[in-house]
Amino acid sequence: MLTSKCLVALSTCLFLVALDEGVTRAVAREYPDAVGRGGGSFARTSGAHFVKDGRPFHVNGFNSYWMMYMASDPSTQSKVTSAFQEAAQHGMNVARTWAFSDGVYRALQVSPGTYNADMFKGLDFVISEAKKHGIYLILSLVNNWDDYGGKKKYVQWAQERGGQNLNKPDDFFTNPTVKGYYKNHIKTVLTRVNTITGVAYKDDPTIFAWELMNEPRCDSDPSGNSVQSWAKEMASFVKSLDKNHMLEIGLEGFYGKSAPERVQQVNPWNGLYGTDFISNNQIPEIDFTTIHIYPDQWTSGGEEQQVAYVDKYVKAHIEDSATVIKKPILLAEFGKSSKSSGYTVAARDHNNAVESDTCAREL
Repeated sequence: MLTSKCLVALSTCLFLVALDEGVTRAVAREYPDAVGRGGGSFARTSGAHFVKDGRPFHVNGFNSYWMMYMASDPSTQSKVTSAFQEAAQHGMNVARTWAFSDGVYRALQVSPGTYNADMFKGLDFVISEAKKHGIYLILSLVNNWDDYGGKKKYVQWAQERGGQNLNKPDDFFTNPTVKGYYKNHIKTVLTRVNTITGVAYKDDPTIFAWELMNEPRCDSDPSGNSVQSWAKEMASFVKSLDKNHMLEIGLEGFYGKSAPERVQQVNPWNGLYGTDFISNNQIPEIDFTTIHIYPDQWTSGGEEQQVAYVDKYVKAHIEDSATVIKKPILLAEFGKSSKSSGYTVAARDHNNAVESDTCAREL
């Protein structure tokens, strides 16, 4: 399998309604200069559709969080190349991977503003190999979870180095010192000049989009105000540095106070998680919406109930992305936990097929 966490992500569950010729011409007129130093044009959106080179762009891809890590070690670099080769052979065109690793073993960012040159060269290699194989990249900039450092590590840094009196990981979203550390990381990555291609990341069309955070949540502020303010600030900062690339937040798709009826209909356990699918994605600098879905973890019952939940979850988000937010939607992760009762590879593959079929029915 090419995917991590047993995912077949960014699958064909996109808003893939073909653009007519008039819309295609309009897109070409709107972005006449959207050509990067790396050759080719940057991916864009037009309404609820993705476009590239003035034509519809249909995303089919995978998650491989480990690419930078593997690429930074010459003995394992070939795994990255093999993954891209196999992906291209299967018609995949987008990979989502990490552009972060904070304060952990073989970290990219060892401490605030201090970077491991070998790890950065690994990310250079990932981008270079992706281009060779016709694969575009979604690069995520930080983790909500503790894996690879995450927001907790940023808060820890502020406590240890910035003298900040912080007491929870969610302070990541509100503390000025922490936000300064994160902005510095954004700037460092976006302005990085690839040692292999000689092209700055912000000028490279191989990058499909930036992702602010993998699965942001803020349980300490279920109102969603903290994440909303943070996403506005960070989205504006990214676009001030890079007007070429698209940007998404990295949301799982949980609804908030802007759509209380959806909270009751589709949120896992009818809970609030500090994000708001509608208001977060209505931020002007955010170019498209994302959802993740893990029905075996988010709902009770057997396969029949989980299938029904997937159908409801996907349908609601496709509808709201098209009619309320009016931006494209990407199903960026789905899968089945290997820790779930009765887990088998066959059950996982069946689950993935059902979720793909659900998407196809809704398009």
